[in-house]
Amino acid sequence: MRWLRFPGRSIAARLFLTAAALSSAVLMLAGLALTEYYRATAEDVFEQRLEVYLRAIVADVSESGEDGRTGPGQLGDPQFELARSGWYWQITRLDDEKHEIKASRSLFAARLPKLADLHVPAETGGMRRGVAEGPDGRPLRIVERVIDVGDIGVYLVQVAATTEETESQIARFRWSLIVAFSLLAIALALGAAFQVRFGLRPLRLLQGELSTIRRGERARIEGSYPTEIAPLAEELNLMIAANRDIVERSRTQVGNLAHALKTPLSVIINEADAAPSPLAGKVSEQAKVMRDQIAFYLERARAAARAGAIGATTEAAPVVEALLRTFGKIYDERGVAFSGAAPPGARFLGERQDLEEIVGNLLDNAGKWAAREVRLEVALESGAAGRSVLVVTIDDDGPGLAPHLRERAAARGQRLDETKPGSGLGLSIVTELAADYGGSLRLSESPLGGLRARARLPGL
Repeated sequence: MRWLRFPGRSIAARLFLTAAALSSAVLMLAGLALTEYYRATAEDVFEQRLEVYLRAIVADVSESGEDGRTGPGQLGDPQFELARSGWYWQITRLDDEKHEIKASRSLFAARLPKLADLHVPAETGGMRRGVAEGPDGRPLRIVERVIDVGDIGVYLVQVAATTEETESQIARFRWSLIVAFSLLAIALALGAAFQVRFGLRPLRLLQGELSTIRRGERARIEGSYPTEIAPLAEELNLMIAANRDIVERSRTQVGNLAHALKTPLSVIINEADAAPSPLAGKVSEQAKVMRDQIAFYLERARAAARAGAIGATTEAAPVVEALLRTFGKIYDERGVAFSGAAPPGARFLGERQDLEEIVGNLLDNAGKWAAREVRLEVALESGAAGRSVLVVTIDDDGPGLAPHLRERAAARGQRLDETKPGSGLGLSIVTELAADYGGSLRLSESPLGGLRARARLPGL
């Protein structure tokens, strides 16, 4: 039953709307039940009043006969005196041809309809009760009874009254109930909102603790939590600790592998260089390729392990300032000026070493090709799902790069110009590192005339 599925993904919204819906349904049912109960009670009281008047007239007729007083004074209600007031009584003699009728002054020349003629069945004791249209077109509730006074005669005694007053009372009660229950519904909704907010507060505190861990401000979840959430907090602490252990073991194994492979490769290259020959040259060339590839994949493994770590954050400004000073000195002889800065408070959601690797490779690549200027800009933007994105943009005034060559330049190990020093892995390392953190690297034309490299990284 697809319509029973609750929309939305918010637990607070689900709890609040469920409580509000149930409260509204209960209040609505209670309101209907109370209204019907009040209606039944009001109508019962109304009919009892009519029956009292009917018994009073029947008693008067039975005791007095034709000469008995059946005027409204005996009923004690001035409504029977007022014209068309809606309250009427009528006595009709049934055992003579004239069918003599006595009636309250409120009827004037009008006459009450007989329920017997309307096929209303008689109750035990001969009384009939029902609703019929009155002289002025208003609905009347009528009670009537036939009495036999022996030789004096047989009479039909009727008392009637309009139902407007009762319906008006019921309507007023209904509206009073609507107002009261509406206020109660609002109070219950506010209470439900407070209850939901108070009940889910430990989850918000847990979210805050996880945020501080993600920012690197804490190493584990602290504080006491309710019985239902405490096991979750403990499991998260165990998971965070296990994650750190995995990262540390990965770093250790990667370092051991690097040391284990570097020495044999260095020996092979040295031996091949010591005895020049076509075979030795090929061995030396391939060994150097192996060394570059091993360096690349070892760095990738380190970066992947660091990217999976929880709680590592790096402030961007100190890293950027240090790298600008370093590369400014390195390329000072060529007259290349490095400028730029990072906004205070901008942080990279990852290891400092990886941010240095990304920005350093981009600055190094720009410095190699720039004529006079390299400009760096760091900005913090809003990304998907409310997450922050650290955008690092580096422009140079070099020769630039044709659009069809930009994708090749970021591919692993591709070199487009062998005249520049280096292994050709700089941009590819940046691409892979950014991808490990869920980011990206995009190359385009720079406003300075050269190449623009823009890295998008997780920020904080």
